[in-house]
Amino acid sequence: MNGYPLKVGVNDMQIQITLTVPEAKRLIAKGAAALPEVQAALRNGKIFFKGGTTVSAVAEELVGTPIKISGRISPRGTKTTSAKIDGKHNLLVSSGLTEYVDDRLKQVIGQLGPDDVIIIGANAMDSQGGAAMMLGGALGGPPGEVIAGMLSCGAHVIIPAGLEKFIPGRIDDAVRAAGRTRMDLAMGMAVGLVPLVGRIITEIDALTLLYDVRCTPIGMGGVWGAEGATTMVVAGPISEVKKAFALVQTIKGATTPGLPESFPECERGNHACGNHVGCMYRKGTHLLENSD
Repeated sequence: MNGYPLKVGVNDMQIQITLTVPEAKRLIAKGAAALPEVQAALRNGKIFFKGGTTVSAVAEELVGTPIKISGRISPRGTKTTSAKIDGKHNLLVSSGLTEYVDDRLKQVIGQLGPDDVIIIGANAMDSQGGAAMMLGGALGGPPGEVIAGMLSCGAHVIIPAGLEKFIPGRIDDAVRAAGRTRMDLAMGMAVGLVPLVGRIITEIDALTLLYDVRCTPIGMGGVWGAEGATTMVVAGPISEVKKAFALVQTIKGATTPGLPESFPECERGNHACGNHVGCMYRKGTHLLENSD
């Protein structure tokens, strides 16, 4: 639905909006939640959520249940949580029941079928539609051990990811460049990349799924909380653009989704240090003595 000219008739309206990264996550969640396959699985199938901030936004939108945020990219680098929270990173919705399933991932993934949905986030996207997720632990931790099953079970794979995840190159090249054991030093845990295949939903897709509008990004980034923000033009029939603008107004000021108690990030000597390699903050690392 994107394309030029944006404004094509007297009954069209054209507006400019700016979404911060947390606001975009909430908008993406609304678009992903409205997908027919997601709604069908919510009624008659299963939906599996693999933890992440945007994925948590979708879970919160659909069933009101937040997800533990483990790995994250903060100003200090690729970090994880310092909270000792058992489970709550992988969520299953089935037959109206919502439960965290961290302790039986292989069983859950093995039971998913073509009418079910997997919602998993990405850390990188490219212009060819490729996507990839960072893994910082050995085998990617328990979720990493079942990614192959997620992608091969035949379920619908939905990848909600904001435009700030676009990289100026190809996913293939990024996968080759990354690698946990190849880094001599990293700001946070060294990570590898695992390619993902599924339907990517960005803030553009969310608005065009929800309303009869066309969206064109005209700028990225900002300051004072708008770092990574997307500024775009939204155009279409007046009634549709007005509805889109009204929705955007409801999410202005949104904060990062997820289970709040999992937000504190790891520090040197944290319980997770033994699973991470290359980290400049890791206990016993002497490459940078004054790194804290």
